[in-house]
Amino acid sequence: MSPAHVRIRSAELSDLDDLVALEQHSFTSDRLSRAQFRRHLDSDSAKVLVASTGPHRFLGTAVVFFRKRSGVARLYSIATHHAARGQGVGTALLAAVEQLARRRRCRALRLEVRADNPGAVRLYERLGYRRLAALAGYYEDGGDGWRYEKLLTA
Repeated sequence: MSPAHVRIRSAELSDLDDLVALEQHSFTSDRLSRAQFRRHLDSDSAKVLVASTGPHRFLGTAVVFFRKRSGVARLYSIATHHAARGQGVGTALLAAVEQLARRRRCRALRLEVRADNPGAVRLYERLGYRRLAALAGYYEDGGDGWRYEKLLTA
């Protein structure tokens, strides 16, 4: 599957069960709750995106935050279904998040990633993200992280 076959759309309330299921499937800690997803779906300062190849092929999701009067968007969460990893889903989601951030006039996109997630680190670095800081004990389970940023051009 190539990124061209992945469809990215805004999440809807009807996606809530799938969003929560993917979150539970993808992460062992620092999970978004059903209530948090619900809030983000209704928020002007957050956007939840869904990646799929059809109405019943839910492959991934991304949550991005925007702050008023800030030129920096924050990728809060990105998850790809295990069966779809390495097939362009993360790349397609990141491209959509970057495009959304540009449309909101953001100059940069920042994110945090677990230091023990080499696949995600490789993806971000391949796509032009630059490591800004080490985050010791950043995650709920005590895991270390890295902060990355990508400058967005028009």
